[in-house]
Amino acid sequence: MQKRTAPVVLVALAVLAFVALPLATLPASAAPPTVEEAKAWVAKAEERYLALSIDTERANWVQANFITDDTEAIAANAGERRARAVAEMAQEATRFDGLALPEDVARKLKLLKLSLTLAAPADPKKSEELARIVAGMEGTYGKGKWCPSGPESCMDLETISRKLATSRDPKELQALWLGWHSIAPPMKADFVRYVALGNEGAKELGFADTGALWRSKYDMPPDRYGRELDRLWEQVKPLYVSLHAYVRWKLREVYGKDVVPEKGPIPAHLLGNMWAQTWGYVYPLVAPKETDPGYDLTAILKERKFDERKMVRTGEAFFTSLGFAPLPKTFWERSLFARPRDRDVVCHASAWDVDWKDDLRLKMCIEINAEDFATVHHELGHNFYQRAYSDQPPLFRDSANDGFHEAIGDTIALSITPDYLVKIGLLDEVPPPSKDIGYLLNMALDKIAFLPFGLLIDKWRWEVFSGQVTPDHYNQAWWDLKLKYQGVAPPVPRTEADFDPGAKYHVAANVPYSRYYLAAILQFQLDRALAKTAGCTQPLHRCSIYGNKEAGAKLMKMLEMGQSKPWPDALQAVTGQRQMDATAILEYFAPLQKWLDEQNKGKPVGW
Repeated sequence: MQKRTAPVVLVALAVLAFVALPLATLPASAAPPTVEEAKAWVAKAEERYLALSIDTERANWVQANFITDDTEAIAANAGERRARAVAEMAQEATRFDGLALPEDVARKLKLLKLSLTLAAPADPKKSEELARIVAGMEGTYGKGKWCPSGPESCMDLETISRKLATSRDPKELQALWLGWHSIAPPMKADFVRYVALGNEGAKELGFADTGALWRSKYDMPPDRYGRELDRLWEQVKPLYVSLHAYVRWKLREVYGKDVVPEKGPIPAHLLGNMWAQTWGYVYPLVAPKETDPGYDLTAILKERKFDERKMVRTGEAFFTSLGFAPLPKTFWERSLFARPRDRDVVCHASAWDVDWKDDLRLKMCIEINAEDFATVHHELGHNFYQRAYSDQPPLFRDSANDGFHEAIGDTIALSITPDYLVKIGLLDEVPPPSKDIGYLLNMALDKIAFLPFGLLIDKWRWEVFSGQVTPDHYNQAWWDLKLKYQGVAPPVPRTEADFDPGAKYHVAANVPYSRYYLAAILQFQLDRALAKTAGCTQPLHRCSIYGNKEAGAKLMKMLEMGQSKPWPDALQAVTGQRQMDATAILEYFAPLQKWLDEQNKGKPVGW
C-alpha cells in the first residue's frame, strides 16, 4: 500500500511567489534583439536561476526539518528573493517574444515563465505578505496536533493516522477524524487572502487566475488539460464504482446498517485514511477468506528486523538491479529517515536534490510497514530521476511534466510483486494464481480508490481560484466534489466554520495536486510498456522489472531527457504512445473487475 507524497525538485515544500514587474522597467529604446543575444541571455539567466534555486532549496530543507517562526521566515525570504529574480528574468525575456528561436531556447524561455506555482502581485508589500501566508499555513499544518484531553494527550498526524488505520470502533474513528480536521479552521482567513493575492498576480501575468496558470504547464492549452483529466476519469470510473459498491456493503456487514447506508456515500472516517484517499487499511474488513493474498508484508518486515535504513537500502537495490548507480554517500549522511524526538518536522515524505546535481536526500518519518516499504521505493524514484537529468541545462532539470515525477516511483512500486519479494528473500515462494484476487483487491483499495481523490483536489481549487466557489461556500463545495467523485460523506454535518480542505497538506502548502492523478494513470501505462520490454509473459499484475537491465536502459533514456522535450516525447520513449491512456489500468485489474461484478450482483451500485 502506498501513500501519496509531497512534491520534489523545483518547488519541494517551497514558498514561492511570482512578482510581476511592469514592462515599463525595460529600456524603451532597446534595439531589436537577435537570436545570438537571446542565446547569451538565456545562458546567463540559467546560471542565476540555478544559484537562486539552490539557495531556496537549502532554506526549505531547514524549514521542513526545523519548524520554527525563524525558519519559516528564512524560507519565505529565500523564496521571495528567488521569485523576484525569476519575475525580473521573465519580464526581460519578453524582449524575445516573436523572435524565431532555436527550439531549445524557445522552450527554456517558456519554462522560465511557468516555473513557479504562485504569482504574487507586483506590489512588494503584497508579495511579502503572500510569501508569509503560505509559509505560515505550511507551518501550521506541520505543527498540527489534536489534544483530546489536555497537553499530555496531544497527537500528531502520524499518531492519529495509525489509530485511524487500525481502530474498528466507529466512535473512536469519528473522534480521530474530527480531531485532525480541527487544525484547519485557523488557516481559512489566510487561505482566502492567499487566493486573492495569487489571482491578482496571475492576472498581471496574463492568466485568468492561478488555476489557469497551473493548467498552462502541460504542453497544451489550459482548457484542454482539464478535459484530458476528465477523459481519463471516464475510462476508469466503472472500475471505481464497482469497488465502491463492494466496499460499502462489506463495511455495512461490519459496522451495521446504522453506521453504513445500503445506498449512497460511504462515511469518510471508516475507510482507514484521514482523507479517504486510499482504503488499503480496511482490507482485512472487506476481503473474503478465500482472497487472502497469502502473506503479510508488514509482519515479514518486522520479523526480519527491518529498520528505517534497511528499508531504504532495499529500495536502492531495486534501482541498482536495473543498472542505475548507487546513491551517493551524502544521501545516507544528510537524509531524514525517522521522526526526531526533539523538534517539529514536516514528516510528509519527499525527495530532494538540494544542489540540483547530486546532493540527493530523502525526508520521511519511516514506519516499518508495507505502506512505507512502497513509499520508499516511490520516493527513491524521484531521487534517481533527479540525478538522471542532472546533466541537462538548469531549466530542463525536471520531469517531462510533474505527473511523470510521481509516476516513476509508482511504476517501480508496481514491481513490488510476490515474484520480487521472492527474489530479495522476503518470501519463500510466489503464492498461486488463486491468491491473485486478494492481491489485486489490496492494490485496488489504494490505486483505484485514489483516482477520484487525485482528481477532485485541484478541481476544487480551480473553482476557488476562478471565483466559481466563494469563501462562504468553500466547505460545501469541497464535500460536493467528494460526493460526486468519491462517493464519500463526512461523519457528521459540516459547516462553513470548518475548513476541511486545509486538513490536507497540499492545500495548506500551495502544492498543485493533479500531478498525482496523472501519475496514477501514467504508472500503469509505463509499467505495461516496461514489463513488455522485460519479456514478461505473465498477467500484468504479476510482472516485475526487478533485475532487468533492458527495461532499466529504456527507463533511463526517458529520465535523462528531463524536461527538454514536450512530455509526449518522453512518454513515447518508453511506451511508443503520445497520449495518456488508462486502458493499462483496466488490463491490470481485469480479473478483479470480473470478480467484483460477481460479488455485487443484487447489491446497490453507485451513490
